[in-house]
Amino acid sequence: MKLYPINVGNFKLDGGAMFGVVPKAIWNKTNPADANNLIDIASRCLLIEEGNRLILIDTGMGTKQSDKFFSYYYRWGTHSLDGALASHGFCRDDVTDVFLTHLHFDHCGGCVQWNSDKTGYEIAFKNATFWSNEDHWDWAINPNKRERASFLTENIMPIEASGHLKHIPVPDGDILRNTGLGFDVFFANGHTDKQMIPMISYKGKTICFMADLLPTVGHISLPFVMGYDTRPLLTLDEKDRFLKLAADQNYYLLLEHDAHNELITVKHTEKGVRLNDIYAFNNLF
Repeated sequence: MKLYPINVGNFKLDGGAMFGVVPKAIWNKTNPADANNLIDIASRCLLIEEGNRLILIDTGMGTKQSDKFFSYYYRWGTHSLDGALASHGFCRDDVTDVFLTHLHFDHCGGCVQWNSDKTGYEIAFKNATFWSNEDHWDWAINPNKRERASFLTENIMPIEASGHLKHIPVPDGDILRNTGLGFDVFFANGHTDKQMIPMISYKGKTICFMADLLPTVGHISLPFVMGYDTRPLLTLDEKDRFLKLAADQNYYLLLEHDAHNELITVKHTEKGVRLNDIYAFNNLF
């Protein structure tokens, strides 16, 4: 097995929205805001190469939305999905599986693209199976009013229409073992229903792709919960349990949305679980 973290695009989000009830004077120390109160955000995805499979975890926003849509998110930098794949010798047609932690637009938008004459949409990975779970899929296609702007029909329905969609089962507990994809999955319900956190055994370590359970280093402290989360008290509990497990087991946490910190470990302290170390993935593995 080989793992390749890839940045498919950077953007900015309102710092207050990213930290909910936490005052700016506190979160600004770890996630400094610009003059418009915006903080740097990454779309860091993960490629898993194993045997004849190439699995891509999340896909970023994609490129098909309007200029007006993208103007809300202040994209910056030169990263792109195609460029990131090419940097490791791959292209979209090489991807055999796309695993979606959840279906918010910044995680699944790259799954779908315009067709050649822009009369409709098509899947962007023509040889891939797309993986979700039935509970979250149903949640996304029948969105509540709070999340409706994050679940975009054009990002979701073309996947089902393609016939390439499959679901992994939802476990009775938190963790699904033996998914058939080569990794376990932790299910979390605070950010959105049945978000999936891959837990990958790699070179004697466990790499956890944190998605929106832990978007940045600045979110380690338990009350630091995004305003986007639909059930913030559930997030607090889920983050508490997961971070304690990560500290106990020395998990390596790959941060999808932290533009400046790629991989971290955490530790137990008198104040609770806190940051231990920060790593560049390629320097460690």
